[in-house]
Amino acid sequence: MAQHKSAAKRARQAVKKNEINTNRRSKVRTGEKSLMSAVTKKDAKAIPELLSYYTSQMMKAAQKGVFSKSTAARKIARLSTQVHKALGTSK
Repeated sequence: MAQHKSAAKRARQAVKKNEINTNRRSKVRTGEKSLMSAVTKKDAKAIPELLSYYTSQMMKAAQKGVFSKSTAARKIARLSTQVHKALGTSK
């Protein structure tokens, strides 16, 4: 348990930040799963929307430090490649 007022405040902030980061990570993972599901089904209507959502959530998470920026860029690039292969378009 925190002994000082500032340490107690820092502990409260850490709990809040952990909850926020967990929520962000969850949104990214859910977006990734739904995008991969659409890619396997080759749902041409839903894929662009899901890719946009996933990219947006992943970059927001990277900006906030949930994921590193290089990890976010790598995952977005790999998923984009899979999407373009599934749709039969070139990238």
